[in-house]
Amino acid sequence: MTAKAPSSASRDVALAVVRDVFGPSQRGAQAAFDYRVRRSDLSPRDRAFAAELTYGAIKMRRALDWYLRPYVGARKQSPPAPILEALRLGIYQMQYMHGVEPHAAVFETVNAALHVGHRGTAGLVNAVLRRFIADAPPPPRIDEFPNQADFLGTLHSVPTWIAAQWLDRLGGRTGAALAGIDAAPQLALCVNLLRTSVDEAVTALGDAGAVAVPSPFAHDALIVAQRPDVPIGDDAAGRWAVQGESACIPVDLLDPQPGEIVLDLCSGRGNKAVQIASRMGGSGALTCVELDERKCDELERRLAASGADNAAVVRGDAASAQVEPAAAVLLDAPCSGVGVLGRVPEARWRKSPDDGARLGAVQAVLLAAAAERVRPGGRIAYAVCSIDRRECEDVVDGFLAQRPEFSRTAPPARYESVTTAAGDVLVAPGIDGRDGFYVALLRRLA
Repeated sequence: MTAKAPSSASRDVALAVVRDVFGPSQRGAQAAFDYRVRRSDLSPRDRAFAAELTYGAIKMRRALDWYLRPYVGARKQSPPAPILEALRLGIYQMQYMHGVEPHAAVFETVNAALHVGHRGTAGLVNAVLRRFIADAPPPPRIDEFPNQADFLGTLHSVPTWIAAQWLDRLGGRTGAALAGIDAAPQLALCVNLLRTSVDEAVTALGDAGAVAVPSPFAHDALIVAQRPDVPIGDDAAGRWAVQGESACIPVDLLDPQPGEIVLDLCSGRGNKAVQIASRMGGSGALTCVELDERKCDELERRLAASGADNAAVVRGDAASAQVEPAAAVLLDAPCSGVGVLGRVPEARWRKSPDDGARLGAVQAVLLAAAAERVRPGGRIAYAVCSIDRRECEDVVDGFLAQRPEFSRTAPPARYESVTTAAGDVLVAPGIDGRDGFYVALLRRLA
């Protein structure tokens, strides 16, 4: 941070947003933040401070409550909810934000507390935060917890069941993965090859002050290693769009070719549909199936803007839509989303341990439907932004046990570092800033 301290209004915005997210309305953090910022007069620098404070405090809520427990846990009456939120923001600034002067954090947080309470409750905030500075408590230690999952869940601020699931899945990489989703997510772009080349995109981004490097996996994905002062987003000319590197992998493994008939089930708003069309170079035929009407509208808009003249949208259920059999089918199935917890600050608090089992049943139905829509000799890329076994290998293994005419296809050598023993791709969330993704490439016998 620069020498000039952020304005008091930035803390007010942060406090309002966390109250929106965890209050009765349960609003999404991004929508709540955008709404509150529009009603404020924050400078770009203050907005950036408010965003870091808001999203960080939402992510680290469990850890913040652990730090606060010695100071408020023994009180006969818990402080009012807005005052507890103010305390969490104050602790976050002192414990996790670099460059924030502790006494300035106390002063400004007390001011914010005055706006949602009274002198008495603001005095409590002042006393707790000053005591916290004096005590300088150390981070959680493993010997303070009954098991490793509870320790890692507290240290990295996720529910214990998520820490336990990732320990089973990732083993010794779990700590790094959890630390990764607590940090800012990776910024990556997918280049639209209908509008430009990867080299031209790198040059254009460089002219804008960004340093972009190619992904080691998908050749049309760029990782923004150095960001300019002006935010990088979707290109107005359609040359690239913001898309996580891991999210580019399913289409890369499907490898749609010019002239093929390709089917994209559960297309959503069209990130992967545009990537498929880009890979096809304008020839062949791409059919996109999506049930949600609002997503269909966005999907059609994005396909038209991308220059994908060979794409059509079918509005309907992926399990029952009438479509022509295809040489290549992408099934980016609805999933629990535990692989992308780092991108949605409040998501970790809104997931359930039962999500994997519930959605695995839905995914099995969709994969069976995809199998009926692929030609002999054709292929399916089954993908979920999850690492829950119940949505990954369990779905694919169950499918292969019932459909002997399908088999796994090994990914290209460049995926060796993320290939499982069974031959699927599993990208760990948080590692190198990536999102968690699972992809299985299945081929039907000719």
